[in-house]
Amino acid sequence: MLRICSLFALNLSLSFGAASAGAQTVSGMVRVIDGDTFDLGGTRIRLHGIDALEARQTCETEGGQPWACGDWTTREVRDRYQGEQAQCEELDRDRYGRIVARCRIDGVDVGQALVQDGLAFAYRKYSMDYDLDEKAAFVAARGIHGFKTVSPARYRVTRRRGAEPERPEGSCQIKGNISAKGTKIYHMPGQSFYSRTRISSQNGERWFCSEAEARGAGWRRAQR
Repeated sequence: MLRICSLFALNLSLSFGAASAGAQTVSGMVRVIDGDTFDLGGTRIRLHGIDALEARQTCETEGGQPWACGDWTTREVRDRYQGEQAQCEELDRDRYGRIVARCRIDGVDVGQALVQDGLAFAYRKYSMDYDLDEKAAFVAARGIHGFKTVSPARYRVTRRRGAEPERPEGSCQIKGNISAKGTKIYHMPGQSFYSRTRISSQNGERWFCSEAEARGAGWRRAQR
C-alpha cells in the first residue's frame, strides 16, 4: 500500500512538473496596446485577471457630461508602463492564442496595481485574484469608479449582438465619418450633412464627445 501511494505521489509530481515546464516566462520592454494588453518584444501579452475599458467606451460624469474614459484609460496605462521592463509569467492562453500572464514591473503586480487604482476591472469570469482590490477601488471611487459606465464585458456583448445604440451613452453627438476615399471627417450638429450621416462602427466610424477628441483621433471638421 505504501509503495502504491509513493508511486501515485511521484506521478503527480511529474505531472505538475510537465505543466510548469510548458509555461513561458517572457521578459522585455513594454509596448502598451490598450489597458490590459502589452507587447513584449513582439509577444502579445493579455494581463491575467483584469479587464480594462474598450478604447471607444464612454463614461458619464455626475453632471451628465460624456467623457471618453476608454481612451483615457489606455493613455494612463501607457504613461505608466510604456518602455518599462516587465517580467511576465504565462498562466494560460486565450482563444486568440495570446499569452495570459501575470506581469511584474519593479516587483509590482501590474494587474493588481491597475485594479487598485481604478484603471481596470477584476475579470471575475476567469479569476478572483483581484476581487477585493476592485471592491476597495469602487468604495473609494478611484479612477473609472468615480463615473457612470458599464463593464467592458457587457459593452462587448452588446456590440456583438448588434444592439449598440447608434448614439453612445451620454450626449456625444459629433459624428466621425470615413469617406469612400478614406478621409476621416467629423460632422457637428447643425451642419449641412449631419442628419444624413450614418455611423458604422464596423467600418471604423465613431462618435465623439468633443471636437478636441475628434481632432486628436485624426478626424478633421466637415467644411459645411
